[in-house]
Amino acid sequence: MNDDDVWAAIDLQRRRTADLLAGLSEEQWGRPSLCEGWTVRDVAAHLTLQQMGPVAALRSALRHPGGLNRVIRESARDRARRPTDRLVAGVRASVGSRRPNVGLTNLETLIDILVHGQDIAVPLGLELEMPPEAAAAAAERVRASGGTRKARVFRHLPLEGFRLSATDVSWAAGEGPEIRGPIAALLLLLTGRRAGLGRLTGDGAELLRRRLATA
Repeated sequence: MNDDDVWAAIDLQRRRTADLLAGLSEEQWGRPSLCEGWTVRDVAAHLTLQQMGPVAALRSALRHPGGLNRVIRESARDRARRPTDRLVAGVRASVGSRRPNVGLTNLETLIDILVHGQDIAVPLGLELEMPPEAAAAAAERVRASGGTRKARVFRHLPLEGFRLSATDVSWAAGEGPEIRGPIAALLLLLTGRRAGLGRLTGDGAELLRRRLATA
């Protein structure tokens, strides 16, 4: 995917996520998301912060010292105090913007909107389609970022020694027992979310389930 393709996929998912959020009840906004300790409202608020500039990012870091993940979490919770209609409007307002988060690229913005959309939809039992080609690009970026500071925002799952194979797009990575399924489920796994495991098959998927059950 070239840059134009990536930004088009980001905008598509921003619209889809805003549409999903607009249909939620107040009770659903308060439900837990796939992000441990985050509500659906917190995740939605985080998505409105993709347009935060360097000055605002610095202010958040000074306001919430204690590491990158704490800054991200507390900044989202600050924003989550806004009414739901303003949060939905904030996600919609990001459509068309080509400014990535400070210090990151458009691929991190793609990962953010694809994965956080699922963080909202999956625990609510709702479907939020993820474009397979975009998900494959995001999955490749996550793998390439392993071991860097960019990976610190993801919970680690023991995926070393497995082969991940997508069934709906041409994408595979790794060597070992195969974990096979939709690229959306593999992307969730790569970003530390176990929720995708139910859609995955293969000897590797069974082995990973056993490992996680005893971890």
